[in-house]
Amino acid sequence: DALSHRGIAREAALLCGTSLKPPASEVDESDEPIENVTSIEILDPDLCPRYAGRVIRGVKVEPSPKWLADRLEAIGQRPVNNIADITNYVMFEMGQPTHAFDLNLLHEKRIIVRRALEGERIKTLDGFERELRPDMLVIADADRAVAMAGIMGGEDTEINARTSDVLLESAYFNPASVRQTARALLLDTEASYRFERGADFEAQVRAADRAAQLIAEIAGGEVLKGVIDAHPKKILRDPVALRESRIERLTGLRVDIKRAAEILRGLEFEVELLIERKELLAMPPSFRVDIFREEDLVEEVARHAGYELIEVTLPAWSGAGSYLPGEDRRRRVQQAMTGLGFDEAISFSFVDGERDSLFSRQPTLTLANPIDVSENEMRRSLVTGLMEALQRNFNHGRRDVKLFEMGRVFSTPNDAEGASSVDRGGRPGEREMLAIVLSGGIQTDDWRGARQADFYDLKGAIEAVLGSLNISGFTIEATGVEYLHPGQSAAFNRDGQEVARFGRLHPRVASRYKFRQPVYVGEIELEKLLELPADEVRYSPLPRLPSASRDVSALVHDEVSWRDIENVIGGLGIKEIVSVRLFDMYRGKEITEGFRSMAFRVTYRGEERTLTDEEVSRMHERVRQTLQDRCGAQLR
Repeated sequence: DALSHRGIAREAALLCGTSLKPPASEVDESDEPIENVTSIEILDPDLCPRYAGRVIRGVKVEPSPKWLADRLEAIGQRPVNNIADITNYVMFEMGQPTHAFDLNLLHEKRIIVRRALEGERIKTLDGFERELRPDMLVIADADRAVAMAGIMGGEDTEINARTSDVLLESAYFNPASVRQTARALLLDTEASYRFERGADFEAQVRAADRAAQLIAEIAGGEVLKGVIDAHPKKILRDPVALRESRIERLTGLRVDIKRAAEILRGLEFEVELLIERKELLAMPPSFRVDIFREEDLVEEVARHAGYELIEVTLPAWSGAGSYLPGEDRRRRVQQAMTGLGFDEAISFSFVDGERDSLFSRQPTLTLANPIDVSENEMRRSLVTGLMEALQRNFNHGRRDVKLFEMGRVFSTPNDAEGASSVDRGGRPGEREMLAIVLSGGIQTDDWRGARQADFYDLKGAIEAVLGSLNISGFTIEATGVEYLHPGQSAAFNRDGQEVARFGRLHPRVASRYKFRQPVYVGEIELEKLLELPADEVRYSPLPRLPSASRDVSALVHDEVSWRDIENVIGGLGIKEIVSVRLFDMYRGKEITEGFRSMAFRVTYRGEERTLTDEEVSRMHERVRQTLQDRCGAQLR
C-alpha cells in the first residue's frame, strides 16, 4: 500500500487531516467494441482470479515527452519508449503493474492465462531464454507463452518501433505463485515485487483505464470501446473486529474507539462503530490484503496515534525458563575462554566461498538467492569468519587479538561427517563447532614483561575447554592439516576420533590475508564433546603428609615426546607419585643435534605415613632406570 504515489498520498492525507483526491480517468473510446479484435481466457483462476485488458489502435511508438522521462528518471527508472514508460508511470502512480503487448504479434490476437507446459521455454525481455515448469503461471497466446505472469514480458511480443496496435494487460496474480516463480527464475522486477506482497485486487480496470488514457494522449491512437474484465473467481473478505481494550493491552496507548474509527476510515476502511461495546468492525479495502486479524488493525491505529507515545516498560512475565540441553556446558566453555582473556566473536553463516574453501574441503553449499553475491555460500568452517575478524582488527591497528566463536557449520546431505548431526531428509547437515584464533602479545600490560603468543598458548586454551567440560582420556598427536603450518600442528583424539585440531596458520594462507605476524588457529568438534559423558567428580581432603621431590635432567631424542615420558612414568604403577612437571627444556650448540635437554620434577607423597628418604630414592631410581630403558634418555 506504500509502493505507489497514491499509497503515500493516502497516508499523508490522513496525517494532514484531509482526504485523498485521486485523478479521474476519462477514456475517450471509439465505437468499435474490443471484443471484435481480441479475447481473454483464464484457465487457472486460483493463480489468476482477475485479468483485464484494453486495446489501443493506431499508436505511434517514439521516445517519451520530457516531463514523463524526467519523472521516471527521478525515481531511478530508465525511459524506454512512450508505451513502456506509461505502463511504468501508472505502476508507480497507482501501485498496479500493467504490461503492453504488440497486439499484432499475438497469435490469433488473443490471451490465455494458464500454467506452463512441460519443457516450455520463453525468451524474456532481458534477453535470456528460460525453461519453465508446469507449476509456473504464464500469459500465452494461441500457441506459446508470451510473458511470465506478474514478472516480465517476452521478447516475441514486446513493443517496438513498428507497433501500431497495443493490448494492455492489468491483472491480479496469486502472490505466492509470483514469489515462487520469481525465485526459481532468479528474476526480481518492480512488478513481481508488488505482486508478491499482494496488489489491489480491485484496481485492474482503473489501472487499465488510466494507462489507456495516457497512451491515447501521448502516443496517439484510439481506445476501443469497453474493457474485457475476465473475473472467474471473486475474492471475498470478512470484516475484522477491533476492541478498544485490545489497543491498550498490546501497545499501552489509550485510544478512544471513535478515534480508532476515524483513523481507519481515513485509510479507506469501511467501519461499523459499536459504541456501547467499545468495539468496531472494519472491512479492509482491496489494496490492504495484509489485514486479516485484530492485531493488524491495532498496528494501523497505533502508528497514526503515535508510536512515540508508547511508554518504555518491561513486559510482565509469570512463567519459568530453563536452559536448552547442553546449555550449561556451553556456558562453562564460554566462561573458560573469557577467563583466559578471549573475546567471543559472532560472524555470519554466509561466507565468501573462495575463502571458505581454504579451511574446508567439503562440498560447497551455494545459496540460490544470496543476500550478498560476495557471500553466496553457507560456511563449512568457523575459521573463515574468525579470519575476517582478525583481519579487521589488524587493519584497525590492533595487533594483540584473542577470539573464539561457537556456532554451526554446514555440509551437504551426502557428507558422512555432517550426516550424523540431524535427520535431514535431504536438508544440509549441521555440526556445532568451536573455533579459536590467537595472535600477538600475551599479558601485554603486565609489569613483568610481555611475550608473543605461541603454539602452547593455543594448546593450553583447548585444554581449558576440555577441562571446563570435565572430560579426560585425550591423547595428542602430531597431524597434518592443509591450512596449518607443517610441523606446527596437532590434534586431540579420544577413542580413535579427532575432536580438535590446532596449530600455526600456514604461510600460504597467511599471505592471502596479508598477515605479517604468526597466527594460531584451533577448531574443536563441540558437538562431539557435548555428547561425551563428564567424568565423575571426586573430592579428596587436602594432604596431611609432606611430599618429597626429585629432579631429573636428561638428554632426550626429538622423537620422544613429553607425553611419552608421562606415560612411561605413569605406567610404573607407583601410586606415591602425585605429579610429574616439566620445568626446563634447552637446545643449543652444546647439545647433540636431534636431542634436547629436559629437566622435570617428580613429586612423591605417601597416603598413610610420611615417606622415608630411602623409600623415595628407591622409587626415583626405578623412574630413572625406566626412562633409560624405554625412552633412551641419557641421564645427567
